[in-house]
Amino acid sequence: MNKNIVILGAQWGDEGKGKIVDWLTDHVGAVVRFQGGHNAGHTLWVNGAKTVLRLIPSGILHPNVQCYLGNGVVISPTALRQEIEELTAKGIDVISRLNISLACPLILSSHIALDQAREKKRGAQAIGTTGRGIGPAYEDKVARRAIRVADLYQTESVLTQHVKELLDYHNFLLKHYYHVEEVSVDTVLRDLFEFSDYIQPMVRDISSALHHVRTMGHTILFEGAQGALLDVDHGTYPFVTSSNTTSGGASTGTGMGVNIFNSVIGVAKAYVTRVGAGPFVTELHDATGDKMAKIGHEFGSVTGRPRRCGWIDAVALRRSVMLNGLTNICMTKLDVLDSFEEIKICTAYTLGNRLLHSSEFPTHFSALAACQPVYETMPGWKTDTQHISRFIDLPQKTQNYLKRIETLIGAPIEIISVGPERNQTMFVNAQTLF
Repeated sequence: MNKNIVILGAQWGDEGKGKIVDWLTDHVGAVVRFQGGHNAGHTLWVNGAKTVLRLIPSGILHPNVQCYLGNGVVISPTALRQEIEELTAKGIDVISRLNISLACPLILSSHIALDQAREKKRGAQAIGTTGRGIGPAYEDKVARRAIRVADLYQTESVLTQHVKELLDYHNFLLKHYYHVEEVSVDTVLRDLFEFSDYIQPMVRDISSALHHVRTMGHTILFEGAQGALLDVDHGTYPFVTSSNTTSGGASTGTGMGVNIFNSVIGVAKAYVTRVGAGPFVTELHDATGDKMAKIGHEFGSVTGRPRRCGWIDAVALRRSVMLNGLTNICMTKLDVLDSFEEIKICTAYTLGNRLLHSSEFPTHFSALAACQPVYETMPGWKTDTQHISRFIDLPQKTQNYLKRIETLIGAPIEIISVGPERNQTMFVNAQTLF
């Protein structure tokens, strides 16, 4: 029986999901992105060559696999075209293998202008968005005024009227509230007409297409972006992204029923990072945090922004296991901790005079921001793990660290990554997944 797998970030994003999706694609027939936009960068290293993907699913480097953008993804026409052309220049066949949902909302230049103007106006209270128009595009989707891929294939007069109505609203805000330059309707329309011709061969009813893939007996891999703790409903609101990054988004973002998912893999770093603003209980503001960032090359693959670093947080990770129904954990960047004398695990929080155990995760950001970590210290393994390919060959202290995390979060670690390359990855037990 084919097993359909959801892969998502179990922390605040940047966990290395793209690498794991790419690695597992050998076992599947299709890969589909189900949410997010081009603010999510997935970096792949294969035979020393680096590829950074922003919208296109991480299975694209496998020539026999079809890739899909589900309706939960918001698409920047400029970014998608640029990414396709970059990959094509590397000899990767994208156009015949990429399938785009008719229901995907489009990111217009006015969305970008609104995003950037809003962050600037917030000043010190800024959320820390990438300024790429993701949030405003999702707002228009929910408000039922978005331009979607399907709208590109209406009559020219219908599309023109739709765009004019939307830009009237956007430009009113830009001019009268944010006091910045308006966006040209004619420019937006010209870009959309060009884009509609470019992507027409790739446009599909993705729900029907994926159901067909499933009936043919192929495994489907559902790829998430960002991380579960950035979910717009369940994350550290308001310091979140604008979509549902938790496992339920795999269903709503593709049109596939929840009963078809066989496993949900949460990807987590062996430590924690966060980009942008928002509470981060285990954040380190010292030489240890600096060391993690330096060894782990902790800079955003899309924006280049430095990532905040801290010890692994079992309280937050257990919350992610609960929210997503995680059946398995993939632990990445284990090798970053190879040189540490001792390694800490956050097992609980203190909030004022209260001790919050691993099942108690504050849901309001102000409470979370006031929490202090309670650490358990374990000895470091002080051994290079980058060339190890079997779990049983990992140092005993490394195995103890991983098993302790399993106990604290209530989910098994079944995949381990010890470096950026595709082949620096190991199953603990492949039979549990396939």
